[in-house]
Amino acid sequence: MGSAKKSSNAERKARIEEMRRAERARERRNRILTIAASAVVVAGLVVGGVVLVNSQSGKNDSASDAKGGSGDSGHFVTGSDGVRTWTGKLSRTHVTGTVQYPMHPPVGGNHNPVWLNCNGNVYTKVVKDENAVHALEHGAVWVTYTDKASKADVDKLAAKVKQTPYSLMSPYADQTSPIELSAWGHQLSVTSADDPKVGKFFQTYVQGKQTPEPGASCTGGTM
Repeated sequence: MGSAKKSSNAERKARIEEMRRAERARERRNRILTIAASAVVVAGLVVGGVVLVNSQSGKNDSASDAKGGSGDSGHFVTGSDGVRTWTGKLSRTHVTGTVQYPMHPPVGGNHNPVWLNCNGNVYTKVVKDENAVHALEHGAVWVTYTDKASKADVDKLAAKVKQTPYSLMSPYADQTSPIELSAWGHQLSVTSADDPKVGKFFQTYVQGKQTPEPGASCTGGTM
């Protein structure tokens, strides 16, 4: 009897131990599943948050564009050569309405789908900024002048533009200097057509490294 009882107790202990091992195994599996599920939930929240932020950002950008924003951000930094370089974002979205640019004349930003002809074109009347900016995107240099520029300077600049493909010229009232030379992201103010910086600007920026669309046409646009 004693031997049988001992054997029964041993078997019971063995079963209890086996049950404990099985329970511990189940607990480990449950912990692993809980951790994995939590990770999935967290990842989902993160992805959802990113999508929401991007969605809101896209809505804000669209709203800004709809209100005539240029999409530009940043400011000018003047180099030792007198050229002002825009540091920041210059948007390139095609829009059909009027754009409010942060600089005058503009050196980049959202612009009209049709470029202003810039194959040495000299315009005697004010042109639309939105078309001119598209010409800058093609690598053109845009010469603008106010009524404070002398006729002699205007004539000299017109002659240079006419001899230079990927350039254009037009009057522009809303600028601080009598003469401005603009390229995509760059601008130079001068008071005389004889300033040696004029030639240097043409040499550097007509189809220069700053051009977003090098080789794009300067004809077949709008006059």
